[in-house]
Parts: sequence; C-alpha cells; structure tokens
Amino acid sequence: MTHAQQQGARTMRLALGPILYFWERRVVFEFYRAAADWPVDIVYLGETVCSKRRELRREDWLAIAADLAGAGKEVVLSTLALLEAESELSYMRRIVGNGTFTIEANDMGAVNLAAGRTPFVAGPGINVYNARTLAVLARAGAKRWVAPVELDRAALAALLAEQPQGMQAEVYAFGPLPLSHSARCFTARAHNLSKDECGFVCRDYPAGLLLSTQEQEPFLRLNGVQTLSARLYALVGVIDDMRALGVDVLRVAPQPDGTEEVVRTFRGAMDGEIETRAALRELARHAPYGLCNGHWYGQAGMEWVNDG
Repeated sequence: MTHAQQQGARTMRLALGPILYFWERRVVFEFYRAAADWPVDIVYLGETVCSKRRELRREDWLAIAADLAGAGKEVVLSTLALLEAESELSYMRRIVGNGTFTIEANDMGAVNLAAGRTPFVAGPGINVYNARTLAVLARAGAKRWVAPVELDRAALAALLAEQPQGMQAEVYAFGPLPLSHSARCFTARAHNLSKDECGFVCRDYPAGLLLSTQEQEPFLRLNGVQTLSARLYALVGVIDDMRALGVDVLRVAPQPDGTEEVVRTFRGAMDGEIETRAALRELARHAPYGLCNGHWYGQAGMEWVNDG
C-alpha cells in the first residue's frame, strides 16, 4: 500500500476554519457556543486578517478554546497572515507560546517561532507548491499543512505522493476563496478613509463588502486588507476523490449565516448519508453569489464544473 493509500484509509475529519470577517464580540462568543455542538472535529480560532480587529483579547480566545476542547474538539490557534509591526510580532509570540494549544502558522515568522518548540499546522498563508517545501515544514515540526486553494487535483496528488511520513493534509473545501492580502485596507478606501483611521467599517460587512463588475456581476468581497471571491468554493462533489488521494481534513470557512447547515451537509456527505446533488442544493442556499470549484479542475477558480 502506498503512502497516499495509507493516508486515504484513515477517517477523514472536518475542520471549522478561523472567522475571516470582523464580527462583534457578542456574535463571536455566540457562534462558538453553538459550534461546540456541531459535528466538526477541529476548530481554528483567532484573527488571521487584520491586527486592528481587537474585539477579542488573547484571554478571550483562550477561554473559547478551553470550552471547545472541553466539548471534545481539537483546537488550533491561528496567527496573522501579514505582519507589519513589532506589536503584531509580540502578540504572535504569545500565541505560539500559549503552552496548551496547537497553532496554525500563517507566515514563516510563526514557523520560525514554532520550529523545535511546538508542533504546528502550516496554514493557507504558507505557500506550499512542492515537496521540498513540505520537507522543510516537516523538519520544523509541522504536523499538518493546508493546501493552497489554487492547487488543482493533479498538483495536489503529486504533493501528497511525496508528503513526509506522519504529516497530514488539509483542503479548503467550502468558503470564499482567499485571494490576497495587502498593506492597504480596501474597505476603508471604499469609504474614503485611511487605514489608520478606518473606523472599523469592515464590521458593517459581516460577509465582506461586495465588489461587482461593470456588468453588475458579483466578483469579489473586500474584507479589510484581504480580498475574497464573491462566490463560495465548494468541493463537496469530490469528497471521495480527496479521500482516495489521502486528504485527511476538509475545512469549512465560517459565514455569518448557515454555517451549521453547511457543516452538517459536509458531515453527511463525508459519511455517505447525503448524496452529492442534495448536498449541492443545500450549499447553494447559503451562497447568494453562487458556487465555484474551477481550481480543482485546473480552470479559473470562479468557474463551476458540474461534478454532481
């Protein structure tokens, strides 16, 4: 049996990714209180987009983490994908050194801090495109890596075939495609505000600020310094294929509405209790601008290939 087959023989797990948007403190606490009862195995916590979003302190995230761990979830604390100041580096050091929970490293600074100190997950902010990168991360202590969303099936299969022994692979299976991070805040600029005096206007857009084309077609979501796709990426139709390739974990990104239904749909599809067509119908209900899956098939990410 090949390494990929050994991986595929394992039970595939379901993860709830970190909240990408800026939600009010009360909403975040309510969201995770509910998530404690959802059929997810892993929950990622923390701010990954903008350091100015400080509704929750480190102690708040640790309290939520403790509650979720008590509910039987594997908890992972995520770090920022883009650091610009010493204060952000200092906060990241405290997250990496929390002493209890695994971290998700979303830049190489976090990898360097964790190396030789604590096992970690190499998050989607780390660009993993070849086996040599996987080997470097494994030597540093990475126990799992999250594949870049733009990898197609063939590229992912090639990486999994050379994945270091004992390392796990995670795939972003539902949510807006994270396209870029920038030092500029596009949401603030849309309101003629500077980044330093943004007024936290991104809080007014719990699913991001929609940007449409001149033809009024939904195109992007502005999420502060991050740009997301308007359509939601959905790989529910290729779950069996991913399992056969050796993918260990599927990730669902939180949305302001319908996340529980999405999670339960994925769990049902993973367990063979919901067939693909029914799963896609349910997911489409929670995707106001449509679904996409083009990257998996080597096409433009915003395209939809009928796989159900």
